[in-house]
Amino acid sequence: SVDCSFSRGVCDWKQDTDDDFDWNPADRDRGDGYYMAVPAFVGHKKDMGRLKLLLTDLEPKSSYCLIFSYRLAGEKVGKLRVFLANKKTAPVWEQNTGKDERWRTGKIEIFQGAETTNSVTFESERGKGKTGEIGVDNVILISGLCPED
Repeated sequence: SVDCSFSRGVCDWKQDTDDDFDWNPADRDRGDGYYMAVPAFVGHKKDMGRLKLLLTDLEPKSSYCLIFSYRLAGEKVGKLRVFLANKKTAPVWEQNTGKDERWRTGKIEIFQGAETTNSVTFESERGKGKTGEIGVDNVILISGLCPED
């Protein structure tokens, strides 16, 4: 498995230069490292911020599971979407409301055909709310299918 948490820096994360704002590091509550966040007051409604994870050396014709922590804290904070590079048009995962401020786990199966996925993009779309944030942390890529909860 590959640990792409932001505190370790083993993975290649890139800010998109064609979007409206950047994701920024935010300190974890427990003080052990940081996560990436988009505060609700950044930008305007419908603005987008994209953070791309470049994937190298994925085996063709095999499956992987991308597991990550996320939270949408605050009323009308916006949407969080995940796109795979080879399926640019539609998100493979989307969440637009958080019932509370808690962190939750997202899982995405990545099936490699003859063409391999070379990146995963986390896209934040700004909502109407003025408080809270959208956060992503603990991004891990493991080979094989996603485990059941």
